[in-house]
Amino acid sequence: MFSRHLRAAVLAAVLAAVLGTTGIVASAPPASAQQYPSQTITFVVAFAPGGIADSAARIFADKVGARLGGANVVIENRGGAAGNLGAKLVAGAAADGHTILVSSTAVAINDSLHKSKGYETADLKPVAIPASAPEALAIHPNNPAKNMAEFLQAAKGKGVTFGSAGVGSPSYIQAQYFFQILAKVETVHVPFAGGAPAINALIGNHVQAVASTLPTVGSAINQGVLRGLAIASPNRIAVVPSAPTYTEGGFPNFYAYGWVGFFVPAKTSDAIVNRLNAAISDVLKMPEVQERLKTIGFEPRTSGLAETTAFFKGEIDHWGKMVRTIGASIQ
Repeated sequence: MFSRHLRAAVLAAVLAAVLGTTGIVASAPPASAQQYPSQTITFVVAFAPGGIADSAARIFADKVGARLGGANVVIENRGGAAGNLGAKLVAGAAADGHTILVSSTAVAINDSLHKSKGYETADLKPVAIPASAPEALAIHPNNPAKNMAEFLQAAKGKGVTFGSAGVGSPSYIQAQYFFQILAKVETVHVPFAGGAPAINALIGNHVQAVASTLPTVGSAINQGVLRGLAIASPNRIAVVPSAPTYTEGGFPNFYAYGWVGFFVPAKTSDAIVNRLNAAISDVLKMPEVQERLKTIGFEPRTSGLAETTAFFKGEIDHWGKMVRTIGASIQ
């Protein structure tokens, strides 16, 4: 009897040692949750350098690292497929908080726009959406239309040729929805590689209007190079005070925002996600960070994890409605 118990005890000890060396100990929490961060954090920006997501990532990177115990934060641009390449990379990464997606409204739009993204939106968990900016519509300063009503009147029966970033971008979706569904005006869309080349096309009178996020087009409006016809926010924006809202133009409650958000793989622990949200929120409270965001046309927005999750879900529904209504689809 004694030898049988002794053999069982030895076997149990050996089994525990083996399981311990292979990391299969159910009662022990993951090392990442205990020691996070334990290595360099990578901000995977889903777009090329110079865009709004890239700009925001660089504003937050070092300061977020400092609030995570001095962690090193590097930026890796993985542009392509309207943000889907970067999103796919992060969705499939280890769920340990060391690989973070920095993307834009495209994450919400692509949920309904793209038939095959290479990942599911549910594979990502929103951490924070700390900066947003309304979409804007601008025209050439020599355009005879003094306001939205005159611009649309001139377009009746002729249509509007407008430029924006490519099909599927937030600027394209909201402009197409506005012109076709709300204003009942036919459109010819000229896609560009980004907002900047679209603006240059309008300056050269190659298109009649340009749809873009405020951070991209705001400086051109303030310099008088372009004229702001409407911004898709409830109130005028202090950084571009001359641009009226769509409500002022006769289209109340038409809102559309571009934003920048941080996401991690869906299985990342709540402990890590909450810590990241807190770090980003702390950075957002810094006056110099708020000033930098406002200068380029962003509105800082601090929110906890629950509010961030609810906002992201609402954006998926909001943009999904516009995508489906205009019949946009990308295979």
